Amino acid sequence: MFTGIISGRGRIEAIAPAAQEGGLVLTLTVPGHTDGLGLGGSIAIDGVCLTATSIDGDRIDVDVMGETLTHTTIGSLVAGDEVNLERCVPADGRLDGHIVQGHVDGVGALIEREDQGAWERLRFSVPAELSRFVARKGSIAIDGVSLTVTEVSGPAEEQQWFEVGLIPTTLRDTGLGAKQIGSAVNLEVDVLAKYAERLFAFRPGAEPRHAAGSADGDARTERA
Repeated sequence: MFTGIISGRGRIEAIAPAAQEGGLVLTLTVPGHTDGLGLGGSIAIDGVCLTATSIDGDRIDVDVMGETLTHTTIGSLVAGDEVNLERCVPADGRLDGHIVQGHVDGVGALIEREDQGAWERLRFSVPAELSRFVARKGSIAIDGVSLTVTEVSGPAEEQQWFEVGLIPTTLRDTGLGAKQIGSAVNLEVDVLAKYAERLFAFRPGAEPRHAAGSADGDARTERA
């Protein structure tokens, strides 16, 4: 489990085909993030929980399945790209952000950004099937960054969106400060909202409805 508090930035050094068909092996430098990280340990890369398969100093390899490449932004990374990093939170650690699983629910895009002086307002599109899980003053993870939603679109709007406000520290220390209009981002909605909908779906007389699942399909499967 993660908290959405980015602890550093990594760099993609190389990308190679994986042994499994359709997958890739990413080699990254992750300064300061290998202490206590063993083989099979978890690390979030732009909000996607992945497993370390090789560790050499500050360099690690992670295997990425085709499902993850299809349903997250990991598939668009190239050598030289920088990524957000977070190690999993220890049991006695502080939950400074919110509960983040590293299971990406979908991909959105930056559609507006506006300088507000001491901070910036960013508006992101959100897939229609996820918009019901995004609430004003609720939590969302964008490329692994835990943020508070400041505004949301109306249910009837053709394009669903939400807004967040970013302080200078977040703009400087995560990749969100460099995002351009149209840039894709990984989205993970609040897991509590997904569980709540699932529970309501089992009420007597409730209409069947498919709850949003983890579109990346990576962490639980790749770690099996």
